[in-house]
Amino acid sequence: MSTAKATRDYHPSKRKRASKVSGKAPRGRFEIPRGVEQIEISFGDRQVKLTNLNKLFWPELKIAKRDLLQYYADVSSVLLPHLQDRAMVMKRYPNGAAGDFFFMKRAPSPRPPWIELCSIEHGSGNVIDFPIVQDLPALLWVINLGCIDLNQWYARCDDVDRPDYLHFDLDPVPGAKFEQVRESALAVRDALKMPCYAKTTGSKGIHVYVPIVRGPTQKQVWTIAKEIALVLASENPKLITAIYKVANRPKGRVLVDYNQNAWGRTLASIYSVRPTPKATVSTPVSWKEVERGIKIEDFRLDNVRKRIEKVGDLWAPLVSKKRFDLKPYLK
Repeated sequence: MSTAKATRDYHPSKRKRASKVSGKAPRGRFEIPRGVEQIEISFGDRQVKLTNLNKLFWPELKIAKRDLLQYYADVSSVLLPHLQDRAMVMKRYPNGAAGDFFFMKRAPSPRPPWIELCSIEHGSGNVIDFPIVQDLPALLWVINLGCIDLNQWYARCDDVDRPDYLHFDLDPVPGAKFEQVRESALAVRDALKMPCYAKTTGSKGIHVYVPIVRGPTQKQVWTIAKEIALVLASENPKLITAIYKVANRPKGRVLVDYNQNAWGRTLASIYSVRPTPKATVSTPVSWKEVERGIKIEDFRLDNVRKRIEKVGDLWAPLVSKKRFDLKPYLK
């Protein structure tokens, strides 16, 4: 951790690496046994205790906690690259998708010694130890805490003030239909003039991400996102709004939420299951699919695995070295 104190725009951070133990992944498909309430699974020298496996997280769909854990194990090869080296905010649903939830930033203690941490100093002076999901054992550990979706930071732990992404959260205002969200996503794509990628939020909207070269601060990225959002709203006044105050937003529009680019904010990650009645999943989609017409409920816990087998990870460019340089846009 740097000796300099945290400010509003500067936050010292330090990655606390795991103890040196072997965490070998199993060969072939990893399967959690059925019919048991809890089990301890070994990955080399690492043990993960999975509990309350028969608890129904979606009673009407007969989806148990075990099924949620199995889903994440099955998609881990495409999910984990998007989570590595990033602090994770835990959103815990101990009683399933329809139950109450609570946010948790600090990694709970006691915890396995191999869970890596990202220690981030906030402007208040508090240092918070966030968990980092680096591998399958850590992923299962986090989901076992009752996390249905995953919410990682935009910046990696070695510099939490300089994000890897510029993004837009397209959220329908009451009265707007998902058709308008799709139309708004295409408007964002056309306006950006940058390589950008879309995914369903799994809830109501669409996320559009631009992989960027690290360099601009989170505040600078937020400023650029705000300017783009305001232009989009002015050019599409009957479709898009960028008004942040809820009471002032016009009905029947799509909010281009640039404020999600602010420091410390998170969005549900790629391949996150969402606590919705149909167990929908935040899923990458091609622009052709957006043009043809997709729906949130097209992508669910029960069918996304087969989609990945067929099309692969459409968001692989988000973790590649080829990224857009925002420097010309900085003022």
